[in-house]
Amino acid sequence: MVVCNAQQVARVWAEAIAETSYITISRRSLVIRLLRRVNQILHALSAGTHDADALGREIGAALVESHFTDTAALSGTLTALGSQLTPYAIEIGRADRLHLLLGTIAAGYAQALRERTLDEQQQIHSAVLTARAESERARWESQARFQAVFAEAAIGIGIGGLDGQIMEVNQALCEMLGYDRDQLNRLSAADFAHPSDDPAVWDNLAGLVNGDFDHFRMQKAYYRSDGAEIWTDLVVSLIRDQDGSPRFAVGMVEDITERHRLVTQLRYQATHDPLTDLPNRTVFFDRLATVLSDPDPATRVGVCYLDIDGFKNVNDTLGHDAGDELLRQIAGRLSAGVAGAGHLVARMGGDEFVVLVEGSSGEADAAAVAELALAAVREPVHLDGHRLTVSASIGVVERPIGGTSAAELMKAADTTLYWAKNDGRDRFALFDSDRHAVAVSRYRLSAEMPQALDDEQFFLEYQPLIRLDDQALAGVEALVRWRHPELGLLGPDKFIELAEHSGLIVRLGRWVLQEACRQAQQWRRTHPDWHPLISVNLSPRQVAEPSIVDDVVAILAETQLPPGSLQLELTESALMSAKGEPLSTLHRIAELGVRIALDDFGTGYSNLAYLSNLPIHALKLAGPFVAALHRPAGPDAIDIDILTMLVQLAHTLKLTVTAEEVETSDQAELLAGLHCDLAQGWHFSAACSASAVTDLLRSAHPLVRRPSR
Repeated sequence: MVVCNAQQVARVWAEAIAETSYITISRRSLVIRLLRRVNQILHALSAGTHDADALGREIGAALVESHFTDTAALSGTLTALGSQLTPYAIEIGRADRLHLLLGTIAAGYAQALRERTLDEQQQIHSAVLTARAESERARWESQARFQAVFAEAAIGIGIGGLDGQIMEVNQALCEMLGYDRDQLNRLSAADFAHPSDDPAVWDNLAGLVNGDFDHFRMQKAYYRSDGAEIWTDLVVSLIRDQDGSPRFAVGMVEDITERHRLVTQLRYQATHDPLTDLPNRTVFFDRLATVLSDPDPATRVGVCYLDIDGFKNVNDTLGHDAGDELLRQIAGRLSAGVAGAGHLVARMGGDEFVVLVEGSSGEADAAAVAELALAAVREPVHLDGHRLTVSASIGVVERPIGGTSAAELMKAADTTLYWAKNDGRDRFALFDSDRHAVAVSRYRLSAEMPQALDDEQFFLEYQPLIRLDDQALAGVEALVRWRHPELGLLGPDKFIELAEHSGLIVRLGRWVLQEACRQAQQWRRTHPDWHPLISVNLSPRQVAEPSIVDDVVAILAETQLPPGSLQLELTESALMSAKGEPLSTLHRIAELGVRIALDDFGTGYSNLAYLSNLPIHALKLAGPFVAALHRPAGPDAIDIDILTMLVQLAHTLKLTVTAEEVETSDQAELLAGLHCDLAQGWHFSAACSASAVTDLLRSAHPLVRRPSR
C-alpha cells in the first residue's frame, strides 16, 4: 500500500522552487510553510471535504504573493506535486481529483500573476498619461519610471501601433521569442500568426483597434525564431489619447509553455487508458452522448462490446505482466484495424473493449465491424517466448438513436456479449429483443425466488412409484412447484436452473427435503401398514454444500422418518463427475441408511464399471428408453435387448430399477416382463397433491411394505 510522507513532499517541493525566485525566508521556513499546504492537499484528497478548485487557486495565488513570480516556480510546483502525490492518489482512487487540483493551482497562479501584471500595466498607462501633462522634467521622470517598469518587467511587453506594427519591446519579450529588438521592430502582429490561433484573436484585436473595448486576454501559441513552439498567456490593452481616441496597444506576454504541456498531459491522461493508450470509457460515453443527441431520430448507431476469452487463464499461468502485454497488443490491433476504419475503439476496463459504429447503415454494418475485430484478436500473439492464439466474444447492438439512451444501449450490449460467451465464444451475437425479454423474465424470476420462498409460494406434488410385480403403490417422488401470483403454476423446468445459478437451490432444496420427509412421516402415521419410499431430487450444488449431511440428519431426526424410507436422486452427469469431497459426502449419506438413486440413467456417458464403486442403491432409466417401447410398429427387438441388459446389470449390482415416463399399459407389461422393479408415469398417475395420494391409498391399490433393496 502506498503511504504519503507529507514532510518528504514539502522538502521536494521546496527544492524545486527555492532557486527560481529571490525570497527572504530560509529554506527551513519555506519547508514549514509548504508543509501546511501539503497537509491541506492530502486532506482534500483523502477526505474529499475541501473544495479542490478553491484550495488549488488559493495555493497558486499564495506562490505569487510570496514572490515566486518566475514561471519556473509554477513548473517546479506542478512537477514536484505531480510526481510525489500521483502514486498515493491512484492508490486511494483520487487521481482525477489530484489532476483537477494541479490544474487549479496553475489557474490560481496565472490569475494572481495576471493581476500583478495588470497592476504593472496600470503603472505604465499612468506613466504615459502623466507624461503628457507634466513639465519636461516631470515628463522625464515619468518616462524614466515607465522605462524602468517596462525594461525590468518579468514578463514580455510589446507596444504596437494601430496598424499592428511593433514599436517597442522589452528584453523579456526578446528572450521569449528569440529575436533582438531591431528584428522585432521590423515585424508586425500578423507575422506571429499560428496555425492553432483561435479566429477570436484577430477579431478581438480588430475590435480593440476600433476602440470597441480596452483590453482582451487569451492563450496563444507563437513560433520562436528557431522554430520552437511556445504557449503564452496574452493580455492586450488599448492606450487612448486624452480625447479618448485609440493611440496604440500594449501587449503583455507570459510564457506558460510548461503549464500548457502539463495541462495537456493531464487532460490526455484523464481521457486515455494508461496501459493501452486507447481512449477510455469517459471518452466513449461522451462520444456516445454526442451521437445520441443528433436531432434526427432516424440516425443509427452500433456498439460492439468485446471481451477476451479466457483472459484470466493468461494471468494465472503466465503472470499479470504477460496479461498486460496481451492487452497492449490487442489494443494496437484494434486501433489499427478497427479505429483505422473510422470507428472509435475504447478500453472499458479489464479485458473489455468497445467499438462505436457511428452512422451505421444497419445490423450488417455493425456485424462487419465485429468480424473485423474478431479477426484482429485471432492473430497469434507472442508473449515471453510463448505463441498464443486467443479469441474474443462480442455483443453487437445496432438501432436508431430515437428513444435510445446510453444506459439502455450498453445494457443491451452487455447482455448480448453474455449470449456470445454462452453460445461458444470466438463469435459475435446480435441483440435479439425476444431473447432479451426471456432473459429479463428469467432474471425477474430469479430475483423473486427468495421472497417467494418466504411467502410459501412453493409447494410439492407427488408422483406415485408403482411396484410392477403387483401394481402396488410403493412410494412417491416429490416434485416442487411454484404458484406464482402473476404467472400462475410454474414447473421446475422454469426455475430450478435459476436457483442453481443464484445459489438459492441450497435453501430451496432443504425446504423440499424437509417438507417431503414431513409428509412421508404423516402418511406413515395415518396408514401404519404403509411404509412409503419418498424420493427427493438432490442438485450438484447441494451435494457440494458442506452442511448437506448435517441437514439430512437434522431433518430425519425432526420428522422421525426412518433413513431407509428416504431416497435422494442425483442425475447421472452429476453423480458420475462426483469426486473428492462430494463423493465422500455421498458415502456419508449412504452410511446413514438413506438410499441414493442415479436419475436419468443412460442420458450421459457412464462408465458402467464405475457404478459398483458408487454408493448408490437404484437406477432410474431415462425416458427415451421407455419411449422406445411405444413405437407405432411396436417395440424394436434391439430396444428390448438393451433394456434387458440394463435391468440385469442393475440387479447384478444389487440395485433396484425404476422406469420413468411410462404412459401405456403395453409399456408397463413389457417392463414387468423384464423384471423392472418400479415405474412411474402418466399411465399410473400424474404428479398430484398429497391428499390425492391419500385417496389412491384408499382406492384399489393395496398397501405394501417398504420395497427391499
